[in-house]
Amino acid sequence: MTMKTTISALTLALAAAGVFAQSTTGTGSSTTGGGAAPAVQAGAGTRNSPAAGDNQVKRGDRKFITEAAESGMFEVQVSQLAATKATDAQVKSYASMLVDHHTAANNELVQLANAKKVELPAAPPRAMRRNLEKIGKQNGAEFDREYVREVGIKAHEKDIRLFEKASKNVQDPELKAWIDKTLPRLREHLAAAQKLPQAGKGGNKSAAAGGSTHHAGKAS
Repeated sequence: MTMKTTISALTLALAAAGVFAQSTTGTGSSTTGGGAAPAVQAGAGTRNSPAAGDNQVKRGDRKFITEAAESGMFEVQVSQLAATKATDAQVKSYASMLVDHHTAANNELVQLANAKKVELPAAPPRAMRRNLEKIGKQNGAEFDREYVREVGIKAHEKDIRLFEKASKNVQDPELKAWIDKTLPRLREHLAAAQKLPQAGKGGNKSAAAGGSTHHAGKAS
């Protein structure tokens, strides 16, 4: 009887422990299993728990990842709008190309950020969101011109300067490889935008002044 009583007590204790474990699963208090924090996703703005390898990514590299992610999100969002709203067939085609290329590049950057436990922004910064709203308020030919000049030319000039500087300064070899892979494509985007009629003389002068026209020519 004593042995049976002991076994029964042990069985009840194990059952109670199982119920307690089930009740705490998914509460977010656990560091493993279903309650663990989600991995960083594009535009999710999530932060992974600190890990031993986090400090391996230098501050400058993290700053570049954030800026590149913000720019990439902005250019995808505004190009998705242009792909449907633009009136000129060439502008529509250009916008669709940017959506495809920048989405692919953004996904690669997300994978890098996940692997290195780097937090990604949930959305483009306020200035970029305001610019998106400004462009979206235009219609017809004016929308086409605004998109080509603001996104095709100005945004890509800024991207190219950012990536050229980062190519020289980042310390993470995988990040540098992604930069060097993506930079020629950005130069191609700028060169294609400069050939559109909506670019105008002002857009080409601006590109030449920033030195990006020279770089675009090197990429061809």
